[in-house]
Amino acid sequence: MGEVKSLKKRDEIDLKHKWKVEKIYNSTEQWEADFKSLKEEALETRTYEGKLNSSKELENFLKLNEEIVRKAEKLMIYAHLRADEDTSNPEFQTLKSKIDSYFAELASYLAFFEPELLSLPDGTIEKFLEENSELKVYDFLLKNILKEKPHILTKEMEEVLASVSDCLDAPSNIFNMLTNADMTFPVIKDEDGDDVELTEGNYSSFIKSKDRSVREAAFKALFNEYKGLENTLSASLSSSIKNFIFNARVRKYASALDASLNPNDIPLEVYKNSVDTINNNLNSLHRYVTLKKKLLGLDEIHMYDLYVPVVDIEKERIEYDKAVDMVTEGLNPLGAEYLGIFQEGIASGWIDVFENKGKRGGAYSSGTYDTMPYVLLNYNYSLNDVSTLAHEMGHSIHTYYSSKNQPYIYSNYTLFCAEVASTTNEIILIHHLIDKEQDKNKKLYLVNQELEQIRTTVFRQLMFAEFELKTHELVEQGEALTAKEFNSLWHDLNTRYFGPDMVVDEEIDIEWARIPHFYRDFYVYQYATGYAAASAFAKNILENGETAVEKYKGFLKAGGSDYPINVLQKAGVDMTTPAPLEATVNRFNELLDMLEELI
Repeated sequence: MGEVKSLKKRDEIDLKHKWKVEKIYNSTEQWEADFKSLKEEALETRTYEGKLNSSKELENFLKLNEEIVRKAEKLMIYAHLRADEDTSNPEFQTLKSKIDSYFAELASYLAFFEPELLSLPDGTIEKFLEENSELKVYDFLLKNILKEKPHILTKEMEEVLASVSDCLDAPSNIFNMLTNADMTFPVIKDEDGDDVELTEGNYSSFIKSKDRSVREAAFKALFNEYKGLENTLSASLSSSIKNFIFNARVRKYASALDASLNPNDIPLEVYKNSVDTINNNLNSLHRYVTLKKKLLGLDEIHMYDLYVPVVDIEKERIEYDKAVDMVTEGLNPLGAEYLGIFQEGIASGWIDVFENKGKRGGAYSSGTYDTMPYVLLNYNYSLNDVSTLAHEMGHSIHTYYSSKNQPYIYSNYTLFCAEVASTTNEIILIHHLIDKEQDKNKKLYLVNQELEQIRTTVFRQLMFAEFELKTHELVEQGEALTAKEFNSLWHDLNTRYFGPDMVVDEEIDIEWARIPHFYRDFYVYQYATGYAAASAFAKNILENGETAVEKYKGFLKAGGSDYPINVLQKAGVDMTTPAPLEATVNRFNELLDMLEELI
């Protein structure tokens, strides 16, 4: 019997594969000293309450506030990175707990700022900006706060809403407890005929099984459990929708959608045009379903056949150094400067590469204005890990450019823009891998990978977005939504989206009950718009070279210095038009053509 291969401990990982967090603080003692001074210095912010009635006092407060928050963020990043590299290390878990708790305290010190600013007479902030040149840098920040004035309530009403926030979050909490803690799923047979308890965690592997009976059994078992709780889950989602609408009405927004999009100045048409554009191009998804049915050799294709790969390839072990070379080669169209930053990140310790005992799972990009970017990976030698490296470095290089070119207050980019840079890297990389691949099966596999990415990120998420829009509009019109209405709407959407070749199994009708994002109002459409913007950038870069790269770098450098729609427009991607989404659909069609040529 062979020796069991166990995970390395943290101190067994080669230094060159660990991020250099010591560049932030050399020791816990140094961190503790900075934390102590922060707590003392932050108390000064409270002395400004009730005194922001002159341009000089406002300037002084804003500068002090930045100094305090930057110091707090630096402390937080260090503690979180250290805690994540080994979750079993009590020393760093303590630091993380300390700074997390302190952030809530700091927020209470600064809570007076926006209400006090908004209580000033109309025209006061504009007057301050005119008379004090030191405030000019804050122009966008201050005007953005003022924009929300019509939607800010009296102090007493704000306090009431704050006091019931836990109650208003109840539907989401109920959903999470019900689906994560209380729901159990039956035992099914795996590909070897062994009994395995189905869970939300292993469902994703069963639904991709080459054994059709396995994926069918998993599909029916999972959704039948949700079906048994459909009345509870429909009451939970309906209550959540009512809460969003209540909040929108109380704050004098035109609708729940308006309340979600208005703070970032995103026109409602961006959302609605995205849904319309994808509906105008559903024939492409129908064509994909037909091709997948043919490739899988099926007489009829069911919902549980959607995720199975169309071809098997031998799993290749890709060493990390080779992954770096693959990404460097793939991202060559982004130019020497971009690749130089990528190589600087590799060489200077941005990345924590390999899994170790106690390390947090997954992958992310982190860092703050006063540190370099940091990337957590759990590299496992697969092609997916190569793509993850490109993705997370896309985030980090976005952060790098933004921090180098913006003052602190505009260095953070919005959620609407956050996935664009990372996805642009992924798209450019997979274009390169497809173009250079000579092996027919491997090429087929790569083409299907990109098709699935577009199907799940664009078509699927915009189907979700259409469901959200319709359910909110029905409630706003006074309609009651029960499980029957939710199921019917979901069934009709799946029928329309997947087309005549798809057998829309009745079990799928309850799928809406499984989607946690529906408890974050009008959130999912941003996956699709982010992918569409990235697809537009990638197409422009691959076709137009250096000119397009410079425009793209303008987007990366802009950070949060303007509203996201404007930042993208200046870089040549207009999300108020159907063009970016149409470019994505065109790429989907190109890939379908490749698929047909390969079979």
